[in-house]
Amino acid sequence: MAVTVKECLELQLLEVEMLLSMFPKRGEFSLDAEAVPSIQRYLRNADGALPPQLEYRIALDVGEGKVKVELQVLLPHMYPQVAPQLFARSDALHRQQQLQLNTGLASHISSLDPGDLCVCEAVQWVKDNTLPFLESCKASSECAPKEVRAKEMLHRMWIYSHHIYRQELRKKIFDCAKKLNLTGFCLTGKPGVICVEGLRENCEEFWRVIRYPNWKHISCKHVENIEAEGSIDNLRLFHSFEDLQFQAHGDYGLRNDYHMDLGQFLEFLKQHQSGHIFQILFGVEGKLSDN
Repeated sequence: MAVTVKECLELQLLEVEMLLSMFPKRGEFSLDAEAVPSIQRYLRNADGALPPQLEYRIALDVGEGKVKVELQVLLPHMYPQVAPQLFARSDALHRQQQLQLNTGLASHISSLDPGDLCVCEAVQWVKDNTLPFLESCKASSECAPKEVRAKEMLHRMWIYSHHIYRQELRKKIFDCAKKLNLTGFCLTGKPGVICVEGLRENCEEFWRVIRYPNWKHISCKHVENIEAEGSIDNLRLFHSFEDLQFQAHGDYGLRNDYHMDLGQFLEFLKQHQSGHIFQILFGVEGKLSDN
C-alpha cells in the first residue's frame, strides 16, 4: 500500500519530538514556532493546502574542543519515503573540507533503507565523522597549496512565495542581497518570486535571514550550481538585484490582493535565459501570446 503525505508528516512530527528530547537546551534545536502547528492543522484537515516543508537546525559540539557544527535539515513532504536535504556547516572548516563532509553525509544517508527516519542517524554520523576533517583543516590551514583549492561555484536559488507586499519585508530582502553581493531580482505582488545568485554561502545566508523567523508561505523551488573557470561574475544572469513590478491583473477591491501579469514575467525570464524556470515555479509550461 502506498504511503501517503499525511503518514509521512506524522512520522516527521514524531522525529521532531525525539530530537527535542535529545537537544533540550536553548539554541540546540532551532525550529520556526509555526512549523509544527501548521502541520498539525493539515493533519486535522488533509483537504487543505500542504503546509510548508519542515525545516530546522541542530547545533552540535564536536571533539574535546567543542567545535560548533550546525546541521541544517529540510524535509520534503514525502520524507522519510524520500531523502531529506541535509547540510552540515562549521566556521572551523574550509570550504573544501565542508564539501567533503557533506558528500560523505549524503553517501551515508543514501545507503540507508528508504522509509526509515534518518535525521538522528545523520546527527550521529556528523558527530562521528567531523573530527578528522577538523584535524585535517587545522594541519593544512597554513600550508595548503593554491593549486588544490576548490574552484569557485556560482549558486543560484529560485524562491517562491504566496505573495510579497510589505515594504519592510522588501527592504529586508534588498538590504540583505546588497550586503551579501547577490544579484537577481524580487518580483513584488501575488505570487512573489525571488532569485539570488552568487557564492553558495552567501545565498544560503540570504535564505536563512529572509525566511526567519516567521515567513510561512515561502519555499526554495530550485537551485543551480555552476562551476566557474574564472570569476563567478562571468556566469551571472543578472548584473544587479532588480525590483520587478509588472502590471497587475484585475481589481479585487482589496488592498494588496492583486495578481501579477505572469506573461510579462515569463518574457523577463526568457530574456535572462531562464524560461524553463517558469514551469518549475508554477507547475505549468509558460507560453507567450503572439501579440
